[in-house]
Amino acid sequence: MDIEHITKLARLGLSKEEKKRMEKEFSGILEFVDKLNEIKVEKVDPTAQVTGLENVVREDKGKVRDRKETEKLVKLAPKSKDRYVKVKAIL
Repeated sequence: MDIEHITKLARLGLSKEEKKRMEKEFSGILEFVDKLNEIKVEKVDPTAQVTGLENVVREDKGKVRDRKETEKLVKLAPKSKDRYVKVKAIL
């Protein structure tokens, strides 16, 4: 394993002793991954999450209001123009 290449990609400034230690640790990690690759998973379905929770979605519908109700609500706003509430730009 090229520890120099990995530390450069990760932008790690390691001493020689740290590089030796990391090389041993990386080797151990790769050995463990090799063991995981030996497991037979052909009959196992892919899993994204295990809780069984699902997103609840609904159609996005606007509420129809009559003109009087709209004007009443717009009058409550500090600033308005053409039946719309004016707000400060946030961009």
